Amino acid sequence: MDLDLVVKNGVIVIASEVLPHGLQIGVKDGKVACIGINLPTSTNTQVVDAEGAYITPGGVDSHVHLAQKNSPTGDGWEAGSRSAIAGGTTTIIAFASQEREDASLYPVLEDYHAKSKDQSYCDYGFHFILTNPTDEILRNELPVLAEKEGITSVKLYMTYEAMKLNDRQVLNILFACKTLGMTTMIHAESHDMIALIIEGLEKNKNTEPYFHAVARARIAEDEASYRAISLAELADAPMLIVHMSSEIAVQHVRDAQTRLLPIHAETCPHYLFLLSEKIKGESHDHFSGAKHVCSPPLRHDPKDLDGLWQSIANGTFTTFSSDHAPSKYDAPGGKRLGLVDGIPRFSKIPNGLPGVETRMPLLFSQTPACQSPEKARLSLPRFVQLTATNPAKLYGLDGKKGSIAPGYDADFVVWHPGSTGACTISQSILHHDMDYTPFEGMQIENWPRYTILRGQVIWDQSNGIVGKMQYGRYLKRGMGQVLHGKTGNLPQGWREDERRYWL
Repeated sequence: MDLDLVVKNGVIVIASEVLPHGLQIGVKDGKVACIGINLPTSTNTQVVDAEGAYITPGGVDSHVHLAQKNSPTGDGWEAGSRSAIAGGTTTIIAFASQEREDASLYPVLEDYHAKSKDQSYCDYGFHFILTNPTDEILRNELPVLAEKEGITSVKLYMTYEAMKLNDRQVLNILFACKTLGMTTMIHAESHDMIALIIEGLEKNKNTEPYFHAVARARIAEDEASYRAISLAELADAPMLIVHMSSEIAVQHVRDAQTRLLPIHAETCPHYLFLLSEKIKGESHDHFSGAKHVCSPPLRHDPKDLDGLWQSIANGTFTTFSSDHAPSKYDAPGGKRLGLVDGIPRFSKIPNGLPGVETRMPLLFSQTPACQSPEKARLSLPRFVQLTATNPAKLYGLDGKKGSIAPGYDADFVVWHPGSTGACTISQSILHHDMDYTPFEGMQIENWPRYTILRGQVIWDQSNGIVGKMQYGRYLKRGMGQVLHGKTGNLPQGWREDERRYWL
């Protein structure tokens, strides 16, 4: 076989194991053709020498916000996808967001296709954000869009006035998505709890950015997560709770998984590495804490971080995503919307942090590739599960993305050998279109040396971005898999025949 690419002299890591040193990856026509020893090469074969470094699947970041109307200073497709490949991510799934007045999803999709076409360095897909889930959309549009466009996941909000759905609407969507085999994602925070606290804080003139973390109290996430799980249990439908930040909320997920409910959980880098002290800002500029405003907020207690790390290691979390939802700090329409006539108003600060580029290096730095065994927080196979394999399976890309195996797209990250990839995160080295990073000054132990997408080197740290923007392809996805538990359960305390009386 005349191979197009051979990656040699590396240590391949997949979701189940670390393969023996010395295996090579052969690529033909953008796919993994074989894994073997002493693969044949010709003058037409490009050879990438890993020099003893680890090789992991290209990252799948399944929670990325790009070019959304409600984030006018956020990243567009060009900058967001460029940033992704520089950090080892070869596939992103972003959000086509329905607004309240949108009576159909077809114009929403058309607009989002127009924004992304020929604008991406990496492969990509879409989720729908549903804010107006009419019967027409649920019964007639979603089935067509799932089959013809491969959009097989939706996201719902339990908070934000412009986006929140009530419990009945959530149930209607869960039933519809279950019938279609679609994945339902949910942002779980109690809107009424948060609104009540915000009113009190503003009445008492406590409006500095830090009070964002007070307003969106952990109990609001704990309660809404439990309620979301209960709604999913009633509907007997799979659910993913996104960007979880509370140890108690994650325990609700763990308990549900123990009962074999199909409940999945996601967390993000900022909830593993940062605390609410960051929102206090600099001593000379308290408003600079606005750079760290996101929802759910950064938590106060290091115990929350420890609890999340335990859930990273023990399998409770299904995916690890960036929730790249950036707003510039020093730009009209950005974070400084929270300065009203010179007075800080945390409730006006746009939510979200940049992080698509730093997601994989931050987590990889906590594996035995970079830490001693007693200090490593997760195994290398677990890293692959969280950053690539699980999101690919959950969102209908299994067999194409998320693993290194014959027939899969030839998407790889080649890391630096040993400690040669260590560096300090700085805004100056990143490739997004933001004016800050929340991880400024953090030391990480490795960075992708090469990012390879469908057999093409698109990031070479020595030379920077070497891929072409138009190389990224839209991905028509299949139906996702249930990775925790199963459907067919009865809510606790029900008899076998209770559902048939009302369904």
